[in-house]
Amino acid sequence: MKLVWSPETASKAYLDTVKSCENLETPDAAEMISAMAAGWNAKLIVETWSYGDAIASSVGLNVASQHTNAKHICIVQNTLSESAYLQAIQESSTPLSLPETIIAEEPQSVMNEIQGIDFLVVDWGNKEFAAAALRNAAFGSRGAVVVCRNGYSRSASGFSWTRGLRDRRVVRTVILPVTGGIEIAHVAARNSGKSESKKRRWITHVDQRSGEEHVFSI
Repeated sequence: MKLVWSPETASKAYLDTVKSCENLETPDAAEMISAMAAGWNAKLIVETWSYGDAIASSVGLNVASQHTNAKHICIVQNTLSESAYLQAIQESSTPLSLPETIIAEEPQSVMNEIQGIDFLVVDWGNKEFAAAALRNAAFGSRGAVVVCRNGYSRSASGFSWTRGLRDRRVVRTVILPVTGGIEIAHVAARNSGKSESKKRRWITHVDQRSGEEHVFSI
């Protein structure tokens, strides 16, 4: 079984995230990330977050989790980041439920304990933390989608998709030219004997500042 795309669920999450983030100064492509998480019907959503990061994409993931009845976990490095994260989530939106937070100075052991990740978001602004989370992620058997914020930095860091993920194959990657580059990687379903579908899925992203509309194939 593989992740199956639902355009209807993606559209609902997209619109709800636009409403939730309308007062944020840095939308951070949150509506697009939310649409992807919801559209792929993710049941376990995991993100890393550091003190000072933008909160919009986290709000979007929380919205997506409500549409797919998913568990949403955020991994932070210390209590200061945890407090700032939860406060920002509550101040920026009216969540039905708050994400679960886990404090881990080094994410290796925590990531090994979180089994079956469908959707993972890391921020390459904190490259050591992001790389450790990626290398130790235990993805679900249906496959997974990985989103790297500040993806241009990932490209320059030397991290390799072919060597970076333990015993899992990345079948497709794309970098979208928004908010410092957003890199999306699709992890293959485990033990899938069939080739990945080449059917394109499309996401529309509207730049909140310029009003320009961008359409991306993912």
